Amino acid sequence: MDFDTARRFVLAQTLAPVPGQTPFIDCLRRGEAPVPGQVTSLLLALKTLAQGLKKEPMIERSLGHALFILTYESRQLYLQGKTQNVDWPPLLDDDLSRIAVAVEQIWADAAT
Repeated sequence: MDFDTARRFVLAQTLAPVPGQTPFIDCLRRGEAPVPGQVTSLLLALKTLAQGLKKEPMIERSLGHALFILTYESRQLYLQGKTQNVDWPPLLDDDLSRIAVAVEQIWADAAT
């Protein structure tokens, strides 16, 4: 996956949905499990972004917003779903933690 594809994918999963596709964040907002392979693709995209943004002094606003949604909002939706007895997949909690670590790495490298 190249940088532009990774950027478009992350935006499509959060802020700019592609018609006919189910965005990651929309699944969580509806209390549904992500589409199979979605988390794996997100993690790959985040790794690609981390490499491409390494040592960049700034991150574009829309991408920063998408990264915030992936970490903060997804965790909040997961916790809200747990209190409402949503039957989340057993590994979703770990997946959200892996996403948060990947996003933190992007910000850490961009800030140096």
